[in-house]
Amino acid sequence: MVNQQIRAVNRNFWKGKRVFLTGHTGFKGGWLALWLVDMGADVYGYALNPPTEPNFFTVCNLQEQLAASTIADIRDATALMQAMRAARPDIVFHLAAQPLVRYSYAAPVETYTVNVMGTVNLLEAVRHTPGVKAVVNVTTDKCYENREWVWPYRENEAMGGFDPYSSSKACSELVTAAYRRSFLEQAGVHLASARAGNVIGGGDWATDRLIPDFLKSLDDQRTLIIRSPKATRPWQHVLEPLAGYLLLAQALHEEGEAFAAPWNFGPEDGDARPVQWIVEYLCGQVPGASWQCEATPQLHEANMLKLDSSKAKTQLGWQPRWNLQTALGMTLNWHKAWRQDENMTMVSQAQMHHYEASYRAV
Repeated sequence: MVNQQIRAVNRNFWKGKRVFLTGHTGFKGGWLALWLVDMGADVYGYALNPPTEPNFFTVCNLQEQLAASTIADIRDATALMQAMRAARPDIVFHLAAQPLVRYSYAAPVETYTVNVMGTVNLLEAVRHTPGVKAVVNVTTDKCYENREWVWPYRENEAMGGFDPYSSSKACSELVTAAYRRSFLEQAGVHLASARAGNVIGGGDWATDRLIPDFLKSLDDQRTLIIRSPKATRPWQHVLEPLAGYLLLAQALHEEGEAFAAPWNFGPEDGDARPVQWIVEYLCGQVPGASWQCEATPQLHEANMLKLDSSKAKTQLGWQPRWNLQTALGMTLNWHKAWRQDENMTMVSQAQMHHYEASYRAV
């Protein structure tokens, strides 16, 4: 199937759907949980306690809005199986992960067990839960064997990874492909993987991430220290890939195996910018902000990374709607609202509705 038209997320489709979401206490998972709840889905979350304080999950009072929130480890196969079977979901999103490159150097075993065996446990639970029709495993743009070339990576490029995090996500992709072919396809469960860029947005307080580090330095009135000013990343607002995941899950649910494959959801090519461009732009937006480069040698991280999202644009009707400047502005606005003690559920919902309106305006 080919669809050249831009498609918006279908709110009517999600109303009343039972959705099992791992990683719902994290930044990306929290935004997805809130969006699903806002559209009328019954969301059953499974994750560890929020990884930071403050955090999006608590700030937006998600605990009170979900059908269920199970605090448990993705490595606990028994607990995961029980939670999924109790939820009886139509659709499963797998976002639980150890998501940090630099932390993976300090904790490689944890990174592999969470990101690889966590995926195995998730797909085993799917195998033994009647009624699941669609599964989206969210991995990363870093799952590709990075050759530091200037053109974007397509879904059929080789998997790889220099560091344990990137490698573990490549392994998760291989696990996904094996379970699809070996078990789920013949069972009528449609399984896809999704690879996004460097997501930004309000409510991210993770360590070793550029935008949270900038906002923390701003709050603490200190100079931002950055590691790799020339590193180029595919920056995008968190709502961009989430819209892709939602469109993909709907296509899997309604149209099936034709969409059971890997998918890239990256920004437009011009929004793949060096770290230095980002910090200079942010400093230009916020009076008094400043930055300098870390002098000590750094652990290896990829320099050049871009995604080719032609398949998602052509076959799913997904398109990036907010350019990088808009994404950064939305992030700054969200953080300012939080600093002013506004109702962050309402602020976040307003940003989601604004994003959805950008599709309807096409």
